[in-house]
Amino acid sequence: MTIWWLGYIALGAFAGFFAGLLGIGGGSVMVPLLVMMFAAQGFPTGEVMHLALGTSMAAIFFTSISSVRTHHAHGAVLWPIVARITPGIVLGTLIGTHIASLVPTKVLALIFTVFICYVSVQMILNVKPKPHREMPGVIGTSLVGAFIGGLSCLVAIGGGALSVPFMTWCNVKVQHAIGTSAAIGFPIALGGALGYIWNGWSVAGLPSGSLGFVYLPAVVGVAFVSVLTAPIGARMTHQLPVATLKRVFAAILLILAAKMLWGLFSTP
Repeated sequence: MTIWWLGYIALGAFAGFFAGLLGIGGGSVMVPLLVMMFAAQGFPTGEVMHLALGTSMAAIFFTSISSVRTHHAHGAVLWPIVARITPGIVLGTLIGTHIASLVPTKVLALIFTVFICYVSVQMILNVKPKPHREMPGVIGTSLVGAFIGGLSCLVAIGGGALSVPFMTWCNVKVQHAIGTSAAIGFPIALGGALGYIWNGWSVAGLPSGSLGFVYLPAVVGVAFVSVLTAPIGARMTHQLPVATLKRVFAAILLILAAKMLWGLFSTP
């Protein structure tokens, strides 16, 4: 068990640092590695992906608290947008986690991999949508929030890969879009974690230490360290060649996703 604790701590350090450095959700790297670690521990094959998604959302919840405080201190969070989008976010996360609980592990893995490919291509090409319009009203923003929340829970990300491009498209400054996205990540992670706990509550055969589809030992190990390393990554943004690191990180994500798929589909 000790070796797995060390693995969770190392994962938290890695995911937290790159989440702070590149402004991406730690779930993109946490999920494939958690799938591999859980499979190696003999967790039920049919629930490995659900456990990885739920555990990742719970860990992101703690990391997001630190991130929101930092961005708020710099005045980068547009709280009126957060207030308008949060109701849709909460509804979307609850729907997303329920759908995820009904989808087989291998299908979830394919959905996750497709999304990781989308995120990776964005990072490799440094895609930045040009502003075209203003933010929609309350109803429109809530509907967008429901979509972001639902998809974010299906792939266990904080939502930044979707919300930052959307807000940039709506003439929100990039710095404010990133800061506001961090605040939006908080209800996504909270609603997602609670949804995975609820939908996995009555599932039989889950490993000891699980709370629904959330594996608590992994949450503790990952969250404890990622909260410490995320601010370090954020500070290093202005000292390291971020554009180059994004491309390297994108390649790492693609390799991890491919390895995860191979592991899941090579077993009966």
